[in-house]
Amino acid sequence: MTFDKEKILEYCNRISKNTLMETLNIEYVDAGEDFLTATMPVNPTVHQPMGLLHGGASVALAESVGSAASFLFINPELSEVRGIEISANHLKAKRNGIVTATAKIIHQGRSIHLWEIRITDENNNLISLCKLTNMVLPKRKRKEE
Repeated sequence: MTFDKEKILEYCNRISKNTLMETLNIEYVDAGEDFLTATMPVNPTVHQPMGLLHGGASVALAESVGSAASFLFINPELSEVRGIEISANHLKAKRNGIVTATAKIIHQGRSIHLWEIRITDENNNLISLCKLTNMVLPKRKRKEE
């Protein structure tokens, strides 16, 4: 399969409609054969009560980009991805602006993908460092709801 950056970004942004990713204004902005990048604005909608970027919003950004990145390595007609573990170290506070999360593959197995997600600010300061483990499962037929 030929790598098509524009098609991948369009797909990631399209499937984010009416989800947490849309609520948090996460936008997928760059992709490569071993990484995926998304941005999220930092404003009061993602603040904790002290006026700083909420760690949970950072983790949601990290899991969103890391889970979407696993789709670069699977056939979505045959497999699906589930995040099974995430850890995050929040290293620097952020009050406003934009944060950028880049997921890079650490391990690509048949059933487990391990990602490192670096969340940085506009000056490339490291805001959070996250690790995400995804499980690749055979796709199940959805029951009608």
